[in-house]
Amino acid sequence: KVAQVQDEVGLREVVVGKVTDFMPFPINLLAPIRMRKEARKHGEPWPPVPAGAKVRWWKELMAGSYPRSPVAQVDARTDVAGLIYTGGTTGLSKGAMLTHHNLMANTMQGAAWFPDIRDGREGFMCIIPFFHSYGMTVGMNVGIYKAAKLVLMPRFELEPTLKVIQKEKPTLFPGVPRLYIAINESPLAPKYDLTSIRACLSGAAPLPLAVAERFEAITGAKVCEGYGLTEASPITHANPIYGKRKEGSVGLPIPDTDCRIVDLDDWTREVGLGREGELAISGPQVMKGYFNRPEETAAMIKEDEDGTRWLLSGDIARMDDEGYFSIVDRKKEMIIVSGFKVFPTDIEQVIYRHPKVQKVCVAGVPDPTTGEAVKAYIVLREGQTATPEEIIEFSRSDEAGLSAYKIPKLVEFRDSLPETLVGKVLRRVLTQEEKERAAAGTG
Repeated sequence: KVAQVQDEVGLREVVVGKVTDFMPFPINLLAPIRMRKEARKHGEPWPPVPAGAKVRWWKELMAGSYPRSPVAQVDARTDVAGLIYTGGTTGLSKGAMLTHHNLMANTMQGAAWFPDIRDGREGFMCIIPFFHSYGMTVGMNVGIYKAAKLVLMPRFELEPTLKVIQKEKPTLFPGVPRLYIAINESPLAPKYDLTSIRACLSGAAPLPLAVAERFEAITGAKVCEGYGLTEASPITHANPIYGKRKEGSVGLPIPDTDCRIVDLDDWTREVGLGREGELAISGPQVMKGYFNRPEETAAMIKEDEDGTRWLLSGDIARMDDEGYFSIVDRKKEMIIVSGFKVFPTDIEQVIYRHPKVQKVCVAGVPDPTTGEAVKAYIVLREGQTATPEEIIEFSRSDEAGLSAYKIPKLVEFRDSLPETLVGKVLRRVLTQEEKERAAAGTG
């Protein structure tokens, strides 16, 4: 991944630290054996840094002595603090230029959402990787800002995570639905004391209310769903920790954040209450732009007559009469079936109700008659079997409430779905597979 962006960002040095450098003897000698096994299990390269790679090792650099460096002059509002690359779920990953002001503002906004957070007395469960904007801000930055203990896990493994929670007693647990689901469904969970956890902010994917309620019953914590995007550092919305929580909603805008629902074809025109449109966001957390991509920046960041900068999220959303926002789907992922607009999430929510389904992703595939057809990619629960006809009939039932053009025309069962490290399904990988199949079939 470094090689993919090296030329674009003008990368001169890569500094690498080994986690084993900070482990006591003999764990520092035993850990690599376990890590190698885990890498092979997950199909990851070992060693993670290839032999002969042009890198500088952190431990060696720290052992050296150097002349005093000049004090850096920083303009917090305009100087870039980090290039955080987008997840690339719908296209190529792009480097979001986040300034010092962006990151500090979002850190303070995130901390303000936890009304009873106590300086120097909290522990943050940090499983979401820090190279992801969510882990960086909600885990690392907010934790450091509030002088909290950071409980670090290099990857999510169920039993080690349960053991660490019981031992370290974190109070705040930023996560994603799949983490909470894994703990909810594990027969091991009741054997551990997880009651230190007081609040959880869930992101990256929709959080079913049943999942939140089950996790709350196990831990006693409050669990709420939020929303954000890398281009906004990333937090923009969240359900109140101790206030009204709405299922299917990402909640209210966080402090100092303005939001609009605008027409899909004309960002200057707001749509009515309860109507679907593109979510536009303004606030101190909105990025400076994409690195070396002026055209993409101009397409996503707009400026109105009074000079306010608006970030067009690319997400289709609606706002209710209490100011709560709901994300309908990605604008780029909308399927057009015989001229009708179809949002994959609408169909996924129906198929998720099928008792045999563990995971589902819906995408549009080329169709000679309707332009595009709805296809469902499904992972069944362990030990279950089903047929495409069964899923299609379930989707067609009166209880499902789907219009005829929304019913899946194709169903594919898979052992797994391509996902990012934080559990977002890479829909573009599935659509690319379809294109390659079509090309092979005509070649």
